Amino acid sequence: MTVPLLTSLAAPDATDRPDALTVAGRSCSREELLGAAGAVASRVAGAASVAVRAEATPETVAAVVGALLAGVPVVPLPPDAGPAERAHILRDSGAELVLGETRGGRREVAVPVDLRERAAWSGPEPDPKATAFVLYTSGTTGAPKGAIIPRGAVAACLDGLADAWQWTAEDTLVHGLPLFHVHGLVLGVLGALRTGSRLVHTGRPTPEAYAAAGGSLYFGVPTVWSRVVRDHTAARALGGARLLVSGSAALPAPVFRDLEALTGQRPVERYGMTETLITVSTRADGERRQGSVGVPLPGVRTRVVAAEEGGIGELEVSGPTLFSGYLGRPEATAASYTADGWFRTGDIAAVDADGAHRIVGRASTDLIKSGGYRIGAGEVENALLDHPAVSEAAVVGVAHEDLGQEIVAYVVAEGVSEQALIDFVAAHLSVHKRPRRVRFLDALPRNAMGKPQKKLLPPL
Repeated sequence: MTVPLLTSLAAPDATDRPDALTVAGRSCSREELLGAAGAVASRVAGAASVAVRAEATPETVAAVVGALLAGVPVVPLPPDAGPAERAHILRDSGAELVLGETRGGRREVAVPVDLRERAAWSGPEPDPKATAFVLYTSGTTGAPKGAIIPRGAVAACLDGLADAWQWTAEDTLVHGLPLFHVHGLVLGVLGALRTGSRLVHTGRPTPEAYAAAGGSLYFGVPTVWSRVVRDHTAARALGGARLLVSGSAALPAPVFRDLEALTGQRPVERYGMTETLITVSTRADGERRQGSVGVPLPGVRTRVVAAEEGGIGELEVSGPTLFSGYLGRPEATAASYTADGWFRTGDIAAVDADGAHRIVGRASTDLIKSGGYRIGAGEVENALLDHPAVSEAAVVGVAHEDLGQEIVAYVVAEGVSEQALIDFVAAHLSVHKRPRRVRFLDALPRNAMGKPQKKLLPPL
């Protein structure tokens, strides 16, 4: 018998509560969510795929759940997507319906979602190999590609995280992350519906909202956590939580230390991609080291392809959480795998003696080859962020006729000179890892998840 993907919704019981799900201040029980989702399922059953305008509302959750109940692939639409991005996603995915819309555009069929509706859904649980989501990548090169995520991959990921984080129905999960990414939607919504934990989505991930939620388990990205530690009152209010989880980008060392000082516990970091979901995580009962994203989830295998023994190299993964391929792009799918079937993450990593993984950065932008050395940009960035005058840092390699590449740092800082920062890094790391040049900016370019966009940094 196939286990339902949304386990806690299969049969809401006496533990159900009227605020089992709260999104931006609006609450419902699991039974109410199931009834509203059943109404959605009855409308979309048989569709090839449906798009969901992924605003932070209970209706978005009902729309996603309804489509999943009916076995219809979900295509999340960023609510702030411009006309070109939106048109590309709808055209490329072939989504026949748009859920959560009051009106449709040209060639769009809009399906409103009403949380007050109730309908029973008795259809069979779809095959684990069936598609749950088509998630569009950020499109740093060319138009965004649709990653096909099977239902079984979602289940394997969530069960692995439940094991790693000791995540149970007794927890209250709190976050305010976007509902069109893996972090906010798959982990942050479906994770709660699979484990049975209560969910509080704060609408926006403000320190005040996090502090007021009273959760046991919190999700955030580095931008969220850096704002939390600047609000000492809010940060201390999280001291009663069981687990603080950071992901989607590397957590800067000063933020890691400040979270520990203010909350009394070290945060947990994990690693994944749209194409792989979460593959590696620090365990709740394991050592929490700054810069470490932990060990592989059950069933996941990793390997680092390094130029020298024990060195950093590209991380490759295999296991049950991986995607099925890029929609309509067999060549791109084939290129993302090695000849022996491992997925090329494009991330640079190192594995410590105890099996803990450290992510150095992206191969395309964060592996710097300077003077015969292989240098991870993330290590230099963390050294810069240790300087009290630096609030943001991004490090890149720039072509150099003698060194091959020279290390260049872009920083947001006040009251410090270029030479002082170069000397500071040289004193904290090996001298060859110091920046050769430093450029000062008002802010780093970032995407919706707070990741620095190095390809958008201004030229020197």
